[in-house]
Amino acid sequence: MITPLSLLKLGFVKAQLEILEPRGSVKIIPFCFNPTEYQLQKANTFAEIPIPGLETPPIQYIRGASEKLTADLLVDTSDTLEDVREKYVNDLRGLMNINDKLHAPPIIRFTWAKQMFKGVMESCNVTYLMFTPEGVPLRAKVQISLKEYRPVEVQLKEPPRSSPDVEKQYVVRRGDTLSNIAAAVYRDASLWREIARANGIRDPRTIDPGRVLLLPRVDLRPAFRR
Repeated sequence: MITPLSLLKLGFVKAQLEILEPRGSVKIIPFCFNPTEYQLQKANTFAEIPIPGLETPPIQYIRGASEKLTADLLVDTSDTLEDVREKYVNDLRGLMNINDKLHAPPIIRFTWAKQMFKGVMESCNVTYLMFTPEGVPLRAKVQISLKEYRPVEVQLKEPPRSSPDVEKQYVVRRGDTLSNIAAAVYRDASLWREIARANGIRDPRTIDPGRVLLLPRVDLRPAFRR
C-alpha cells in the first residue's frame, strides 16, 4: 500500500523552478510540496468584421495568445523555524525583477516529473499562513502565473499556419502596411502587390484602419522548371 510516508522514502519527484536565462550559475528553486493542481490557459484573438445589416458580424482570426500556467505552491519552514521569506519567497519574488543582462525578467522553466513549461513570471501573489510567536512567517502559499516564452526564430522555423492558398479577409489595424500583412500571411513581403491588386489599392502607403481587405489565394509552390 502506498502512503505519503512511503512516497517520501521512494523519493518522489518534486516540482521546481529553474532559471534558464541568463546563462551562468544554475539556479533551482525547489518546492516543499507538489501542487495539488495547476492550470494551463490558451486563448485566441478574433476581430468582428463590421458589415451593416448583419445581426451577427463575421469574425476573423487575428492571432494566438501566449499560453499561461497558473499554480498554487506551498513553501514551509516549520521544521527548522527559519524565515520562509528568506528561504523561499524572496527567490520566487525575485523572478519578477528585471535582469541586467536581459533587460527583462529571467526566462524560467517549471518542472514537475514529465510536466515542463518554459516562460516568464507574470505574477506572484504570496499569502502567509503560519508564524512563530515572534511573528516570523513559517509557511506561505504562493500563487504563480507564468507566460509562455517562445523565441521568434523558433516559431519561424515551424510549418506556416497562415493558409496562403485559401482566400480570406483581414481587418486593417493601426500601423499595418501591405508589406507586413503580406509577410505575416504569405511569408513573403513582396506579395503586397497581390493584395493591392485584389483590393484596387493605388497607393499602398495609405490604408485606413478598420478597412476590410480581401487577401487573395496565392500558390507559393515553386514553379516547375526543366
